[in-house]
Amino acid sequence: MSRLSVIGQRLLHLIPVLIGISVISFLLVKLSPGDPIRMLLGDRATEEAVSMVRERYGLDRPLLEQYLVYIGNLLQGDLGRSIRYRLPVGELILDFLPRTLFLVLYVMCLSVPATVLLAIAAARNQGGWIDQSIRVLSVCGMTIPVFWLAVMLSRFFGVELGWFPVSGYGETFIEHLHHLFLPAVSTAVWLVPLLVRNLRAAILEQMEADYVTASRSKGLPEGYIFRRHIFLNSVLPTLHLLGVMVAFLIGSSVVVEIVYAVPGLGALMISSVIGRDYYVVQGLTLVYALGTVLVTLTVDVISTLVDPRVKL
Repeated sequence: MSRLSVIGQRLLHLIPVLIGISVISFLLVKLSPGDPIRMLLGDRATEEAVSMVRERYGLDRPLLEQYLVYIGNLLQGDLGRSIRYRLPVGELILDFLPRTLFLVLYVMCLSVPATVLLAIAAARNQGGWIDQSIRVLSVCGMTIPVFWLAVMLSRFFGVELGWFPVSGYGETFIEHLHHLFLPAVSTAVWLVPLLVRNLRAAILEQMEADYVTASRSKGLPEGYIFRRHIFLNSVLPTLHLLGVMVAFLIGSSVVVEIVYAVPGLGALMISSVIGRDYYVVQGLTLVYALGTVLVTLTVDVISTLVDPRVKL
């Protein structure tokens, strides 16, 4: 079976996953306390006004009927209409999505080179002071709460020194890099230690493999052995972990987005949950789920390119 056929089958498997997520998100939002229409119109709104708006959004119908209508609209590409923003949910998500994706890619650009350099340095100096220092820093990085670190970096580099903005996104590409540097660093400080520990362990394992000993016995240069054999065979476990972390970052970016007031999906999710904006919460849940599965599939495809022995 060709790789494209396998990828097509994997994409078809998304359908039951998304259906299950849509049911769970629909029920969690509907069964949670509070009335979004009352919150929208305020306490002084009359019952007639509340009933009219509730009927306009179809919230007066039975729960099962509301879900069937929601699924029917979803199959047509309609995620509904935001109660708070008075805009189509799809349009709203597409407006906020680029900022979150930019932040995630920014984190990756900072994390991947740092991970490779630190892991190689630690593995090539196993037991030495470089290795011990990197391992201590990794433990510290994993134990520091991202929220606390984001607040501290914002206060010191943003408020005290004034080197970086503490809110917003900017207008140009350079401004995006400037505004999102502290949020990206706050997240990378937590992500890099996880990847370094994983890659270091994989490199050390490969350095003791029989094929490495055989390559050395043939007189091959140590640098060649490391680049062509040890490192490439060590990448796969870390690559899979990176895929999981990227999928996690898409949803967990809400932490730094709130601290630095970045108008991304995380901030949109928080405001929608607080405002009981049903359709936005459901739409974002589906986007997060779809993004997670697509990232996982992409990592699997890349793994087959790195090592043909890996099957999808």
